[in-house]
Amino acid sequence: MRLATGRMSLPVVALVGRPNVGKSALFNRIVGGNTAIVSDEAGTTRDRHFAQTDWAGRHFWLVDTGGLTDDPTVPMDVEIRKQVLTAIDEADLLLLVVDAKAGLHPSDRRVLDLLRDASKPWLLVVNKVDDAADVNWYEFYELGAGDPVPVSARNGTMTGDLLDELVKAIPEAPEEVEDALKIAVIGRPNVGKSSFINRILGEERLVVANEAGTTRDAIDTPMRYHERDIIFIDTAGLRRQARVDEGIEFYATLRTRKAIDRADICILIVDAVDGLHNQDLKVAQLAWDAGRGLILVVNKWDIYPDKSDKSADRFRKEAVEKAPFLKHVPFLFTSALTGQRVQKVLDMAIEVDKARHTRISTSELNERLGELLARRQPPQAAGLEVKLNYATQVEVAPPTIAVFGNHPELVVEHYLRFLHNGFRETYPFTGSPLRIVLRRKNA
Repeated sequence: MRLATGRMSLPVVALVGRPNVGKSALFNRIVGGNTAIVSDEAGTTRDRHFAQTDWAGRHFWLVDTGGLTDDPTVPMDVEIRKQVLTAIDEADLLLLVVDAKAGLHPSDRRVLDLLRDASKPWLLVVNKVDDAADVNWYEFYELGAGDPVPVSARNGTMTGDLLDELVKAIPEAPEEVEDALKIAVIGRPNVGKSSFINRILGEERLVVANEAGTTRDAIDTPMRYHERDIIFIDTAGLRRQARVDEGIEFYATLRTRKAIDRADICILIVDAVDGLHNQDLKVAQLAWDAGRGLILVVNKWDIYPDKSDKSADRFRKEAVEKAPFLKHVPFLFTSALTGQRVQKVLDMAIEVDKARHTRISTSELNERLGELLARRQPPQAAGLEVKLNYATQVEVAPPTIAVFGNHPELVVEHYLRFLHNGFRETYPFTGSPLRIVLRRKNA
């Protein structure tokens, strides 16, 4: 059974169907932008796209499945089957999209058979019904799949009706558990995430193997540490799927985004031997920009080559050179295999959570702002005096400081960085982003 947590896990809705029925166009219509590539040529969507959107107060992830192969030796039905099976594994609701203008196609029936065999809810969506008076789409009743939902992705006709049906069909958010510290363990495949969690929990709860695993069900794993309830978010998502090669990275990225959204603290695991990759930095940036606490754990430190007393400092310095925000992030050098320093991660997570909930008094912040202004005034605009008057903390988790002045829109970016670094000197907020917002002082 999946434990409920304080931050809701958004459901995933996947568009499936044969090529050129308008899945990408429908995706763009629902999310409100041209994020996916749309073309009259079948198979244009090579990469899968996803976006977070909402309707009638319900938020969800929408997935546009594409990724059709260029390999002429692979039958199209085989490719469609791969996409649908992957979506069935990952999605909470599936939308089978068919083409009203092309009519009922044998591939539509085969996709429908796959959905009928699955345990996931689904809706039949008839696209390209550009005129509400058009009755050609009635033939899709032959599928015996209930009432088809007609829409036009091109002009938006009846998409509101589809979204009404969609939000009825997606699962409700679970009840919330208050006060638990929610931790997401994130990182590239095969860096030791599952071994790391198992070492912390003290038991083999997750399957560990050298190859990508097969765990599919989303599971939250609870524990209690120093009188604090901790939930490791979606530990099943730590393992990649092996059944379908194509789309693995796409859905791994989506699982990571979902885990970050729900987490308070993100633990990014990197491989000491393999080093810090651009993909690691992108995941770290995602967590940081989302306002989550962040800890960087360098795993497999026991087999790090050329290790010396300064190796850890050198590793950290090189990481900060690649991503300067990491200077505010604690690094821990561990080994899930031997257990070296693994338990320290829990202490660090609690420390980071405390830092991101720290509230600084207005008097302290204004004293610090005065010191920074005495050191350097904001650059002045032509014909206008730019003054900053006072500061106050307006939020925690992440800590957010509002600085009020007469012309906040004229404060240049590099001076904002100066304020950010200046406040950090006094209030480190270890492992947490610090946000500074500029606001106009009331007259």
